[in-house]
Amino acid sequence: MFGHRGYPARFPENALAGFEYACEQGIDGLEFDVHLTADRVPVIMHDERIDRTTDGRGRIDQYTFEQLRHFRLANAEPVPSLAELLKLVSGRDVQLDLEFKTDKIQYPGIEAVVMQMVHATALRYPVIFSSFHLPTLKTCQRLAPNESYCWLTDKPVAHPAALVAREHLSGLHLHHFQSQASVTERIWTVDNPVVAADLMEQGVAGIFTDDFVTMMQVKRQLAN
Repeated sequence: MFGHRGYPARFPENALAGFEYACEQGIDGLEFDVHLTADRVPVIMHDERIDRTTDGRGRIDQYTFEQLRHFRLANAEPVPSLAELLKLVSGRDVQLDLEFKTDKIQYPGIEAVVMQMVHATALRYPVIFSSFHLPTLKTCQRLAPNESYCWLTDKPVAHPAALVAREHLSGLHLHHFQSQASVTERIWTVDNPVVAADLMEQGVAGIFTDDFVTMMQVKRQLAN
């Protein structure tokens, strides 16, 4: 069970407070999105622009990190950095799914910057790296071939097992479950308990959800 951008059902998405709360409640994993500022600092936000989730306007890569910190999320937090999130989860019993948000903007060198920071952090589990942009994952593989890489897509995947083998992936992060895929599948974004229960019974590797509290209740009910 992965908290999709933390715990958006209660906190602003990708807020450190949401990540902290999820960890305190024993969540299995956290999913989050990474961009680069103009001065190459990795920050946590879903959109390429800050308009929707902060009191500012413009693209992330148009601001330095110091400039970006002047804007606030709905709970008055500044835009969090990857360094802050890694410090928060260091040593904790939580799996990370780090999405490189490079499907619209390919930030030069983001892979090396992010991987170096992750590898310098004491984490309980290897990070799952994901992206809609397959070339980003291929760049990561050249830097660190033994990590876990999963391709994100909202479209049906033809011959998924062959794709995973050919591209040396650990699995697929899909919008819709493919029952005959024969590969590791994690499904996004699932907030309906009935749908979640069905996916769990079919043995998916993970679910990304905006409401992990409800989904964890479903998981416990099925376990009992």
